[in-house]
Amino acid sequence: MKYDVKDLKLAKQGRLRIEWAEKNMPVLRMIRERFRKERPLRGFKISACLHVTTETANLMDTLKTGGAEVALCASNPLSTQDDVASSLVQDFKIPTFSIKGENNKVYYQHINSALDIKPDMTMDDGADLVSTLHSKRKDLIKNVIGGTEETTTGVLRLRSMQRDGVLKYPIIAVNDSKTKYFFDNRYGTGQSTIDGIIRATNFLLAGSKVVVAGYGWCGRGFALKAKGMGADVIVTEVDYLKAIEATMDGFRVMPMSEAAKIGDIFCTLTGDINVIRAEHFRIMKDNAVVCNSGHFNVEIDIPGLKKMSKGKRKVREFVDEYTLKNGKKINLLAEGRLINLSAAEGHPAVVMDMSFANQALSVEYLVKSGKTLQRKVYVVPEKIDSEIARLKLQSMGIKIDKLTPEQKKYLASWELGT
Repeated sequence: MKYDVKDLKLAKQGRLRIEWAEKNMPVLRMIRERFRKERPLRGFKISACLHVTTETANLMDTLKTGGAEVALCASNPLSTQDDVASSLVQDFKIPTFSIKGENNKVYYQHINSALDIKPDMTMDDGADLVSTLHSKRKDLIKNVIGGTEETTTGVLRLRSMQRDGVLKYPIIAVNDSKTKYFFDNRYGTGQSTIDGIIRATNFLLAGSKVVVAGYGWCGRGFALKAKGMGADVIVTEVDYLKAIEATMDGFRVMPMSEAAKIGDIFCTLTGDINVIRAEHFRIMKDNAVVCNSGHFNVEIDIPGLKKMSKGKRKVREFVDEYTLKNGKKINLLAEGRLINLSAAEGHPAVVMDMSFANQALSVEYLVKSGKTLQRKVYVVPEKIDSEIARLKLQSMGIKIDKLTPEQKKYLASWELGT
């Protein structure tokens, strides 16, 4: 079995952490037990490019239990948990290509290694694997019946590929399922981003002015958590509807050019490029903290920051202090990579339970229906979304009402009124 991880001696600790996460993933556990009996993925190969974390390990185990041959690589150079990667190789016998801190060259070598199994399906977190397949490994596309994508950034890239007519197989946008973005993006990103910032800086959020760039589901979650910890939260947006929503939710809304003058901590969650730029760094407070919780580090103009700086030093494990030519200092966290996965552990397992349940059931759906789908980006079927919500409530011991025949008739009619 081929693999590339940091050190197999880390496997024991990784196994314990994987088991700890599994305790809080009851929906995925129920799916895995069904997969064990039915083996719906038997004979299929899956190349997965995901954050290599304890929760991902449980997803990989579920897919393998369902009969799939799986190969895994990292979807971000700084998000890998090395002990987990080692355990996946040693304990689960899953080919894993992932080392925390790997450079760009190794990152793409690992993507190619995951593709070497000649997949029938792809599972992506940011669309780097899919873009590599469509550009450098086109010979493998003929084997692929479909794929899944878990991030906002990746879905944007894939929809762009669809518009340009270059997408060669159907992709299910797991990110857009309600049981994903309502919970993963809002509660998962919200809590884990706070966790990453605090671990990296040990700052007190109460009383700090926290600037949230982007008020999508991730931005909403982070803003909500920061407000709950006593921060004065400021939102920047380019979308009128999201801006009015942020205003009605009780946050100050202003352009980044104004927020940059008063913010203490800045976090980008937009999926776009150069949201914080040189003109913003120039007017920030001395010792301002800047980080990103979007998938790629392009949201912060790091080359621009380097160009306008006369010095740089590492002052804490995940803090690079840039000294501008005017003497002011800007603190960049985790090299602009996802702060929640670089400096912390990412989303809590109880949240990822639903996201990865979406992945598992979407792959099963592709096995059954992939050949009938067009080369488009699809939402997760409503039936799957609803089933995951049902299983989650069941695992929590929560019951809900059911419509009576009379109520069903009323909702289906137009004749009945006042």
